[in-house]
Amino acid sequence: MNFVDAIRLTEILLGFAFILQSIEHLKSFTNERYLFLPRLLLALLLIIGFHTTWVVLLLFLLSLTILYHFQGPYNGGSDRMGLLILCCLCLVHLAPSVYWQEIAFGYLAIQLVLSYFISGWVKIVNPEWRSGQALKDVFQFSAYPVSESLRGWAKSPQILFYVSWAVILFELIFPFALFSSTALAIALGIAALFHFSNACFFGLNRFFWVWISAYPALLWFQLRFFTPG
Repeated sequence: MNFVDAIRLTEILLGFAFILQSIEHLKSFTNERYLFLPRLLLALLLIIGFHTTWVVLLLFLLSLTILYHFQGPYNGGSDRMGLLILCCLCLVHLAPSVYWQEIAFGYLAIQLVLSYFISGWVKIVNPEWRSGQALKDVFQFSAYPVSESLRGWAKSPQILFYVSWAVILFELIFPFALFSSTALAIALGIAALFHFSNACFFGLNRFFWVWISAYPALLWFQLRFFTPG
């Protein structure tokens, strides 16, 4: 994936993610609609590629306004990742040369890799994750909309033990996928399925589209810096 195509695909995917997030607020309080209706319209412009430099700047300013309104990233990690992607796109469009554009876009790719690796590191140093207890608690006591049938998995500690370690090991070895384009494609596919399962099981739908939006940066990064020739 070349540099220009990776940027354009990132913009399209991020615009789609912002549209889905904005729709959630259109039937909310009036002051929230005033924030998210413009965001939805700007996201549509981002998707079609209409004056993208101005659009990403306006989206960034609007995101800061939303942060102020909710006194922080009210939806946690997905909001932070969305803002990170948006910041990197702003820097790409404002950078004075291709060199600095690649620095900004490469930073996004590195942060994506770290998001998986650090998540795995936090889990492996936690004895409850190593034993499978943390995942058992998620299914048994989570406030997320886990169905009763899925809560039954809490009664299968051995399965959750293996699932916990599968998640931990995948996240820790994720950076090594950079050494092969095939391995990276497989790793990103597994990661996407992981986010999709979290959306289905726990209602964490925002993470799926926002994290997917950063994948083109990593695909470009691998070709640019880890592929010989």
